[in-house]
Amino acid sequence: MRRFRHLTGQHRTSDSNRRLGLLLAFNAGAINAGGFLVVKLYTSHMTGFLSMLADHLVLGNTVLVLGALGALLAFVSGAAVTTILIHWAKKRKLHSTYALPLLIEAMLMLAFGLLGAATLHWRTPFAVPATVLLLSFIMGLQNATVTKMSAAQIRTTHMTGTITDLGIELGKLLYWNHSAERPELRVRANHQRLALFAGLTAMFLVGGIAGAAGFKHVGFVFVVPLALVLCALAVPPLWIDRARLWPRTRRNAPAAPAAQAPAAPDAHDHP
Repeated sequence: MRRFRHLTGQHRTSDSNRRLGLLLAFNAGAINAGGFLVVKLYTSHMTGFLSMLADHLVLGNTVLVLGALGALLAFVSGAAVTTILIHWAKKRKLHSTYALPLLIEAMLMLAFGLLGAATLHWRTPFAVPATVLLLSFIMGLQNATVTKMSAAQIRTTHMTGTITDLGIELGKLLYWNHSAERPELRVRANHQRLALFAGLTAMFLVGGIAGAAGFKHVGFVFVVPLALVLCALAVPPLWIDRARLWPRTRRNAPAAPAAQAPAAPDAHDHP
């Protein structure tokens, strides 16, 4: 319980950010790859959807324009909801600042795992199944959560920036410094960042393999264990904040008897 609270609590450290980032990178890889097998779209790939929107605006394909627009709006909405929740929780100094959006993500993933086949047939105004919008919203929630908690140092739902940073650190590592060069001019790799970016890339890949295999052999239910892990991460800080988030209704205490005014003296009592 204490370890889970450390991972998702309000007070962040580089170690807790790294551990949670690695776990969420696995989660994103699994959902992204598994979602592709279901809807033939990478639902966290906003670069692709933005390119699709531009291409098919020019080609006049209204259906694909609407589909790309829907995925983009869903992802942005997820990121916006996360931001609102985090700032609301920070203002109230809650321990569950980052656990709240993760709990919503877990609940949506659980619904997707149990009702996923049905969502493929739910019509939307954007000419794509509700599954696409749901998964894009989930990825927006997650990406904004990790971005906010790590001060934009970690991304988990797409790997372009992460692999770029990995390449930069590898370039620094392989750079040949002249022996006579001044120390302040020497190029040095940041080994912690190198390990972080390599780990995020590896976990996304492993998650993608697991997700593809899981959706292929098990189906939508494969998402349920992933959702339960997120629930387990989110519950400890929420448990600490339970009194603030769900205040108990105060029982009506019995009203105190009204103080009686002293009786007016009777006229016969005067001396």
